[in-house]
Amino acid sequence: MMEDKFQSADELGPAKIFHVQEPSIGLRATLVVDNVACGPSIGGLRMAADVTTEECFRLARAMTLKNAAAGLAHGGAKSVLYGDPRMPREQKERLIRTFAYALRNEQDYIFGPDMGTDETCMAWIKDEIGRSAGLPAELGGIPLDEVGATGWGLCHAAEVAAHHCDLTLRGARVAIQGFGAVGKHAARFLAAKGAVLVAASDTHGTLIDPSGIDVAQLIHAKDTGKSVCDHPRGNKRDRDAVIDVDCDIWIPAARPDVIRDDNAHRLKAKLVLQGANIPFTPGAERTLHQRGVLIVPDFIANAGGVICAAMEYQGATQSSVFASIAEKVGANTEMVLAQVQAQGVLPREAALDMALRRLKRAMGYRRFVIF
Repeated sequence: MMEDKFQSADELGPAKIFHVQEPSIGLRATLVVDNVACGPSIGGLRMAADVTTEECFRLARAMTLKNAAAGLAHGGAKSVLYGDPRMPREQKERLIRTFAYALRNEQDYIFGPDMGTDETCMAWIKDEIGRSAGLPAELGGIPLDEVGATGWGLCHAAEVAAHHCDLTLRGARVAIQGFGAVGKHAARFLAAKGAVLVAASDTHGTLIDPSGIDVAQLIHAKDTGKSVCDHPRGNKRDRDAVIDVDCDIWIPAARPDVIRDDNAHRLKAKLVLQGANIPFTPGAERTLHQRGVLIVPDFIANAGGVICAAMEYQGATQSSVFASIAEKVGANTEMVLAQVQAQGVLPREAALDMALRRLKRAMGYRRFVIF
């Protein structure tokens, strides 16, 4: 295991970067601990074949801002494991356990689930080093993917944001890019408010039905290993076609940088709730803001998952977690959008201002101010 300094360090971090390699089992992984002024960092373990240290760094900073904005006693970090998350279970378990064991003494980091990992993976880490969140219920956890904590927060962000763009949730047409752990629960909670799912995508393609998609039926299909394109009704298109769908609310819940300068013009929505981390490039956000599209930034809209993880780590109940998510995400969304309206700034600028003020106050209490 080796530690190095990232070239893009600034006054906030990163505090540490670890690269872990064990060629004999094909392990290659990275941990970025960005900032721990508010407390030990918490952030997900992402597993994918094409992750990079740069992506890990950007995601770690997003977690710093998200945790600060949510008022959590945790700093920000992210870890990535290079590999196909669909590999055989035994191989995946060995890689994750070895990575966790290599970081057993890094007390500034608490593992959580992310893309490619789940509560079972967190149970393996808990068994190895006793330091993870998002655990199975049998281990006293509140499984984030099962209960839909992030989707619950997105729904409450939507309720607040709708008032700022002359939108009513009942009857609002919703398109979701990435109908997985976050996307399906966002669809479920929004459908309960009367919204209509008109498009959903996964890695296999896009399902489009302007008359409305049965959310419960689509979730059941996904939970049984099927694609959205296996749904009996609707038009089946390629996976990027979800960008072109005419809708009121568009939710990116997949990978970073899916909306960029070269495709932002294709988006047809009044409101964007960023369910994924860093899903838009800065230029794309500016372009869409100028067009009048209201964007609730990732570290405001999708904070439900980390709020759940942090509270679970402290022994909170599911009911108290959901109440806190509703309160924190709703209040932060209102605060950010009120500043947007009053000052004419981009939502991300308002969100950054709020998060950085909280973070720098926390840094002011530390003996060593930097990081």
